[in-house]
Amino acid sequence: MSWIKENQFVAVLGGATLVGAIALVAVGMAGSSKYQKASEAYQASADQVATYERLPLYPSEANRNGKTKALADYREEVLSLQQKFDAFRPAMPLENISPQELTTRVISSNAGVKSAFTDNGATVPDAFFLGFESYNGTLPREASTGILNYELEAATEMTTALAESKPTALVNFLRVPLPEEEGGKWEADKGATSRPLSFEITFSGSEESLREFLTKLSKSEKFYTVLRTIRVVNENIEPPKSTDAKFETPKTAIGGAAGAAAADDDPFGFSSPGDSAAPAAGGDSAAPATPAPSPERILSQVLGKENLDVFIRLDVLQFLPAKELPTISSPQ
Repeated sequence: MSWIKENQFVAVLGGATLVGAIALVAVGMAGSSKYQKASEAYQASADQVATYERLPLYPSEANRNGKTKALADYREEVLSLQQKFDAFRPAMPLENISPQELTTRVISSNAGVKSAFTDNGATVPDAFFLGFESYNGTLPREASTGILNYELEAATEMTTALAESKPTALVNFLRVPLPEEEGGKWEADKGATSRPLSFEITFSGSEESLREFLTKLSKSEKFYTVLRTIRVVNENIEPPKSTDAKFETPKTAIGGAAGAAAADDDPFGFSSPGDSAAPAAGGDSAAPATPAPSPERILSQVLGKENLDVFIRLDVLQFLPAKELPTISSPQ
């Protein structure tokens, strides 16, 4: 204690230095901790930025310009697709006509379609009225005549195409009723581009008639048809037998009794071209035999000639007015 009293300045200076050193150590340790945290945060951010920079759509100027061009090209493709479907897009709103006028058009179209089926050898149900059987004697609501007239045009084209495909019989033709017919209103779903108008067709015919009918539907220039369900059943449940095959007996030009004998011996014309019949009386040679028929003409076709029972459920799409697409701004 005497030394401290004798050297007060030195003691105070040493104590102050010790306190200062302790404070500096404490500040340094706190700063080091903050630096370490800041360094770790920086490194994490740098790693994240490096990861983003490796992505294909990192917001660089080149990527921005490329994305803008891709969006503009996509917009042009959508506009082009819209234009291709303009032919199937009726003028909206559909114009209503008087109920009497619609009934007159149904009667006229029904008569024409029935005539087309009859002319091509097909039968139709007695109650057939182009799917408008509920209006055979009653008038529709005037507010629904616009959409019904559009359906009538589609049904007429569809059934006429079927008649021209030469089925053996139209079994049934159903038009699914619309809400407008009961005083209701059809509301499009969000994002909808079309309204489905549903029909069901049942008919009998050959494979060729089915194929031709579907081809005609796909080539319509006014109505876009989508097949929802198709069921095809062969009218013959049992498979064909070998006895179902029929042979064709070709006509020969071999004359005389010898010729008849030759024809009996070789009824299908399998004789080689060098073979000849025995000469007839008097030394005259027999007339040359007809050429052997090709193998395709010997056997009749066993499969594919049966009638088919066909059920089809389809939608005629009434495309709604095209929506305006957003403009894509060019990159600055």
